Amino acid sequence: MSRPVSGRTPAPLHLRWIVPALAGLVFLALAASIASGHSFAFDRSLILLLREPGNPAVPLGPAWFQEAVRDMTAFGSFVGLFFMTTAAALALWLCGYRRLATGLVASVLMALLVSNGLKIVIARERPDIVTHAALTFTASFPSGHAFLSAAVMLSIAGFVGLASQRDDIALLCLVFAWVMVLLIGLSRIYLGVHWPTDVLGGWCLGIVWSSIATAWFGRWMRASDPA
Repeated sequence: MSRPVSGRTPAPLHLRWIVPALAGLVFLALAASIASGHSFAFDRSLILLLREPGNPAVPLGPAWFQEAVRDMTAFGSFVGLFFMTTAAALALWLCGYRRLATGLVASVLMALLVSNGLKIVIARERPDIVTHAALTFTASFPSGHAFLSAAVMLSIAGFVGLASQRDDIALLCLVFAWVMVLLIGLSRIYLGVHWPTDVLGGWCLGIVWSSIATAWFGRWMRASDPA
């Protein structure tokens, strides 16, 4: 038997204003501190904690684990997020939620522009105390993988929840999205390509972005869809 449709918001989303507000303040504080040249002692300590003692060129763990972490970080790459966004947008479109699908794509594209713009403006150097276990092409703050994975995956979860109008589906998508977001962000620290504050800033900005995209943009698009 199918579960009844519910118009209520899942319990974790009742904090959709408090959590984004706090996340926004944390991001602004980090961005201001880093742009002014301030450094954080725990950034260095946490990165070295994930490296073999006396040999910062080698991450902790066996070779298979290091490869698994590189696989995980790939989910937060442009290619990985492109396919996730495309699949989600096409699914929404084919189910009749065409404005919702368009809104999702627009939100993701704008997040990509903002990510690159912030990196250029703040221009923080990548970690130089360990050997990078993955290639990098842009500045360090905020972590693009952390920000974009949060912005994309949490937005997808929110938009699917709006389309389904079911608490259980919305919560399931949200939980899976958060697991992926956290693992992707941690993988960037483990690989030595981001300072922990880069990842924290990316997560915070992603929370703000996805919350606004879902609560305002998504709900407006959902209300105008005929489905």
